This record gives sequence, C-alpha cells and structure tokens, in this order.
Amino acid sequence: MASKFSEEDFSCPVCCEIFTDPVLLLCSHSVCKVCLQKFWETKGSRECPVCRRKSSMGEPPMNLALKNLCETFLQERSQRSSSASETVCSLHSEKLKLFCLDDQQPVCVVCRDSKIHTNHKFCPIDEASTDRKEELKTALKPLQEKLQIFKDCKLNWSQTAEHIKIQAQHTERQIKEEFEKLHQVLRDEEAARIAALREEEEQKSQMMKEKIEKLSRDISSLSDTIRGVEKEMRAEDVLSYKAQCTLQHPEELSVPLIHVAKHLDNLKFRVWEKMQDAVQYTPVTLDPNTAHPKYIVSDDLNSVRRSDEEQKLPDNPERIDYDRCILGSEVFNSGTHCWDVENMVYTTATHSPLSNTEAPEDQSAAELEQRKTVIL
Repeated sequence: MASKFSEEDFSCPVCCEIFTDPVLLLCSHSVCKVCLQKFWETKGSRECPVCRRKSSMGEPPMNLALKNLCETFLQERSQRSSSASETVCSLHSEKLKLFCLDDQQPVCVVCRDSKIHTNHKFCPIDEASTDRKEELKTALKPLQEKLQIFKDCKLNWSQTAEHIKIQAQHTERQIKEEFEKLHQVLRDEEAARIAALREEEEQKSQMMKEKIEKLSRDISSLSDTIRGVEKEMRAEDVLSYKAQCTLQHPEELSVPLIHVAKHLDNLKFRVWEKMQDAVQYTPVTLDPNTAHPKYIVSDDLNSVRRSDEEQKLPDNPERIDYDRCILGSEVFNSGTHCWDVENMVYTTATHSPLSNTEAPEDQSAAELEQRKTVIL
C-alpha cells in the first residue's frame, strides 16, 4: 500500500524528512513529535507549523496509521534497493568486479586484460565502492550543516517578519488612539498617517516575503541534493556520483524594521496649526528600534524603563545591544537642551553609538551622527 505514495507524502513539513513518531494536531496536520516540540519552544506558542492554528491539547496523540505507513514505505524502499540486479559489463556481459583507478570506472576481468586498460591499476569494486562512500559521507556533512544554516536563517527571518507586522499593528493602534482625541478636522491627517504606515509595512513585508520565498527555494534545492546523495550512497553505482552544492550562504538580513518613530514622532505637534490649543509638544521621541533589549519603551515613545530580563526582540541593525542605550529620533545641530527626568541618571551624548555599526538603509550616516543618545 505504501508503494502507491511518493516520499513527499511521508515527509514532515518541518524537517522535510520521513516522519518519525508523527503526532496529529487538531487541524489534522501531522508533524514529527520532536520537530513539534522544538517548534513550540522556539515560537513560544502552541500552534501548528503549517496553518498556525492554536492548539489547546496538552500532548497531541500519535498518528499510528501514518507511522505504520512510513515504516512500510521505508521497508519497501530498502527491499527494492537490495533486490536490484547486479550490474554487468556492457561490452562483455561479465560482472563488474574491478574498478580502474586510472579511468575511474567499473570494469570486468575481460576489460582488465584488454589493450584499453594496459598498465592501468585496479582494485576490487567493493573496496572502491567503500572508498567512494566515505568521500560522499565527507561531502554530505557540510551539505547538512549548510541546510541547518538555511533553516535557522529562515526561522529568524520569519520571526522578524512577524515582528514587523506586530509593530505595524501596534503603531496603528497608537495612531488611532491619538487621533480619537482630536476633532473631525484632523481625520484627513489621520488617514494620511495610516496610509504611510501601511505602505511601509507592505513594502517591508513584501521584501521579507521575497527573501523568505527565495530561502525556501534554496532549502528545497539543498534538501533534494542531500536526498540525492543519500540515495546514491545506497545505490550500487555510487562510484559515478559526486556531491556538489553551488548555493551560497544566506545573505545577512538587511531589511529595516517599521520606522515607528517616523510615524509617531511628535504626532500632535505636526498638526499644531490645526489644533495648537489641544496638543502639547514633546521635545524628544525615543526610537524603540534602537533600544537595548532590557529597556521597555512606553507606548507614546516618551519614556523608558529598565527591566531585569531581556525582551525577545529582532537583532536588527539599528538596535544597541552592546551598551544600555536608546536613541532619540530628534536631531539637534547646536544649542542647549534639557529635559525633566525622574528616578534615573540621564546623560546625553553628541555622537551616535551606532557610528561603528552599519546604518539602516533609510537613514543617512549624518543623521545618525546627529541623533541624541539617551544613556540610562
């Protein structure tokens, strides 16, 4: 029965290998037990890796029917491989028992004595097969390591893409709360701000989507290559196969996060001409994309507090993780500036702590140099 299905029908959607102890989720998707546990630990929530549906069950039940099919499929595949007929020489119809070290090909005893192989060196084909399998085994390890790098990179990018969406949703909610305090005359301004945010979210989400799709294709290609190498290692004609991989390591993530400060920076002050009596100007808006992981920024981006535990935040280029700092989005070229600070030591620096790191794509080096630094 299992022979009617292909290997893809028995492949786990997480590890792309034949299922091992598959468990059945409420959404009817099956995943390897170990793969599901690792996915839940990494994700931080109990959801299906395929459809993202939340799972309320404690321990998903074993999919015994699928497990039996997988075991039968593996047995049948092993039997087909072992029962394959022994290769014979196409010229002399003799069994290929020798391997020509000069021509790098299997030969029979008649070929050995022919003029074509005069003064050539030979060894038993079993010995040559063993040596070639060792070569393939050596070549397989870096391929598997590269596959893991691609998977880890895809997971990191997926988490960053999810963070971008959460940022966009959170920022949109804050914008709406601010505009709800204003009169109808401010509705047009609110719509313009929301449109700009959604355009940025769509642009950056699309960039992440394209990168993730490319990474998925690379992972699929690399998985096919690995399966091909593994298949050749079990085949009799393993001597004619060499493992190759032309894929490069995944590029570093260069897509900046949602520029929250751009959308919330002194939002009320920007419409001051329309509602100058109803708003209060905020001199410095903090940029949460630059905050140290132990700093929690308020929703209005006007205050920050220190936490004992680090938050799970994307490792984006703007973030300062080597020192407890946060950048303000306001730019100052000269003059004296002061702020009221409660219960903390407050220091400002005239240079950016990002000067030794790569600047985000949408910010110039000059702007970063001018942004005020908050050190707590």
